[in-house]
Amino acid sequence: MKKNVGPLLALYPTPVTIIGSVNGGKPTWTLVAHVGIIGHDRVLVSLAARHFINGCIKETGKLSVNLVSEDMLPEADYVGSVSGAKADKSAVFEYDLGDAGTPVIRRSPLTMECSVADVYETPGFESFVCTVDNTYVAEEDLDADGKVDYGALKPVLFEFPTYRYLRTGDIIGKCLSFKRTPEK
Repeated sequence: MKKNVGPLLALYPTPVTIIGSVNGGKPTWTLVAHVGIIGHDRVLVSLAARHFINGCIKETGKLSVNLVSEDMLPEADYVGSVSGAKADKSAVFEYDLGDAGTPVIRRSPLTMECSVADVYETPGFESFVCTVDNTYVAEEDLDADGKVDYGALKPVLFEFPTYRYLRTGDIIGKCLSFKRTPEK
């Protein structure tokens, strides 16, 4: 029998991302692992309401979602531990401006430029509902058909409540390939 552990949010691990926005003509960054898919045309980025970057996102109406690779963890961890209100984090990552004007981290294996469609507020949090304007992927992380190969990309994952980073695992099968009726 399973043990009831209470109202624990247990949909982890999730991808570790660096959210980028523009502040006074320069990029600012923060570490975020509370991201998700809310449809085939929307993503959600949830930030504590007190984060400095929230005001930048609201002002520009745009943000970038940069997946974190293992070699980016020291910088990623740093931008998640220092407030943009107290430190200029613009030089932490080399970046380019994407076609939609958001900062795209060069070392990130995959970046989505997003436009904010709505902001959903809950106590202490602001969740940005976004459309994806552009997606940039490192060529070595594309398969022969030009699709993202997450086995090659190997995004870092975050586990809560233990606050641990994880490596992605092995491929165990292709979706919808287990079509037979399960045995009881």
